[in-house]
Amino acid sequence: MRNLLNFLVKYNYWFLLILLEAISFMLLFRFNHYQQSVYFTSANVVAGKIYKVSGEISSYFYLKSANEGLLDRNISLEREVTALEKALKENQMDSFEIDRLEKVSDVNYHLLKANVIKNSLNLTDNYITLDKGFSDGIRSEMGVVGPNGIVGIVYLTSPKYSIVISALNSKSSISCKIKGSNYFGYLKWEHGDSRYAYLKDLPRHAEFNLGDTIITSGYSTVFPEGIMVGTVDDMSDSNDGLSYLLKIKLATDFGRISNVRVIEDIGNKEQKELEKKSLKQ
Repeated sequence: MRNLLNFLVKYNYWFLLILLEAISFMLLFRFNHYQQSVYFTSANVVAGKIYKVSGEISSYFYLKSANEGLLDRNISLEREVTALEKALKENQMDSFEIDRLEKVSDVNYHLLKANVIKNSLNLTDNYITLDKGFSDGIRSEMGVVGPNGIVGIVYLTSPKYSIVISALNSKSSISCKIKGSNYFGYLKWEHGDSRYAYLKDLPRHAEFNLGDTIITSGYSTVFPEGIMVGTVDDMSDSNDGLSYLLKIKLATDFGRISNVRVIEDIGNKEQKELEKKSLKQ
């Protein structure tokens, strides 16, 4: 306390100067309209810049939730577009039937949020680890998708974590087809460039062009029909010459995936149980 008093006594003239300066500025800006307008204009400019920076910082931290919302919407829209295209091709379907297809699509599938916490790209068999497990509703054989397309299939789960067989895995085999047609094959990755995989067993009579979109076929209980896979980059004949081998540029950038969705197929539980019983016989 004594040191504080000594400090105030020692520098009292500085405190007096600051006090008098503050009173002078207050009188100047309060009773002079020109100085008052200059003050408020400058204050508004400074406040505006502060609010702008604050808003940009807040927006940055909300980007994650915004991206998650867009991811959910993209997956939903892909399914809806595929269902609508399929319905429109059948001239006998009316608008009521198309609306029913959209509702069934939403009812049959449920999306579970998860984040990638470990990933590999350069191995022969690449796996992805998610921060959610069976306590969050995730089970094996569920499809995993990212903002731009398919990612892989859930392989193993623990209470809080899941292991996903990446599409960049020799064990991965995903049924896919050319968008707008019923020609389908199986997506396989050959060790090498993580940007490309191959669509195998596509029939010789299939019609397609370079740049065509490849989507999931819906011929399994893992992925619904219409999820983005990639585009046709090149073509060749298979080793036996009986089918086409298409080089697919994958829509998913596996080096940058972070937020994903795990697809729970609610509508096909009965189908899965029946198929398991048939394998046991």
